[in-house]
Amino acid sequence: MSFGFNTTAAEAIAGIDLSGKRAIVTGGSSGIGVETARALASAGAEVTLAVRNVEAGERVAAEVGAAGVGALELADLNSVAAFVAGWSGPLHILVNNAGVMALQERELTADGWELQFATNHLGHFALATGLHSALALEGGRVVSLSSRGHQRSPVVFDDINFAFRPYDPWVAYGQSKTANVLFAVGATARWAADGITVNAVHPGGIMTNLTRHMDDAAIEQAMSSIELKTVEQGAATSVFVATSPSLDGVSGRYFADCQEGHEISERDTTGHLGVAPYALDPANADRLWELSVQATQRVHAL
Repeated sequence: MSFGFNTTAAEAIAGIDLSGKRAIVTGGSSGIGVETARALASAGAEVTLAVRNVEAGERVAAEVGAAGVGALELADLNSVAAFVAGWSGPLHILVNNAGVMALQERELTADGWELQFATNHLGHFALATGLHSALALEGGRVVSLSSRGHQRSPVVFDDINFAFRPYDPWVAYGQSKTANVLFAVGATARWAADGITVNAVHPGGIMTNLTRHMDDAAIEQAMSSIELKTVEQGAATSVFVATSPSLDGVSGRYFADCQEGHEISERDTTGHLGVAPYALDPANADRLWELSVQATQRVHAL
């Protein structure tokens, strides 16, 4: 079967047996996180939903057949540390799915980081590095949810928190999504010998709770230029990258529409598959990794 824009999560995982495999899906109680968890559970995986709202997570877990629910607030490193401390045994699939988008006003975490960067990147970085030993036990896969929106901005290392430049919701979102790709590049350089693969994905444009910080006019403007997917289609690339036998050993790449994206020389306004060169640059990945280690080191100290 040829996979593409219209592929659903159920189609992407058809015929794959995940019996005996353990998976974590962050943000698994809404949007494409639900369909990602549903697909993994349907193939026999023991799925844990890592969510902010445990009550909502428990309802979804019962609906999709997930094995459990854990509390996780990605913008709070103490919460990340507690989740990591509560995990034992191997981890085969980690889907870093949760996120925030287009916060209209600049917000900082208690640690002083811009909230989109902190949630979308730093929290997931702390989670993945905290679970490294579990992923390494039997060679796990990590899926880092990026976005076509990464083309809006590289990581601006000299002013990540918009202290000296005007805050722009989409630029802030874009730099956080670039960080999600750079994490895959940086982790591949460091974890390949452990049998861990890490890839970034663009799920496509989907109307989900991710748009909750946008007003109706902003949503209409953002969505007017793209072809929308259903949530079942939006989860497909995550599920494909997390489970496809064809990607055994493949790491540090960017995928969209269940295909590897191509590097572009300028912002892609016509399709979903392009990845900006700054998002794949090893030097940028190294710089981001060192910054992220420093920003999240207390997770590993607790």
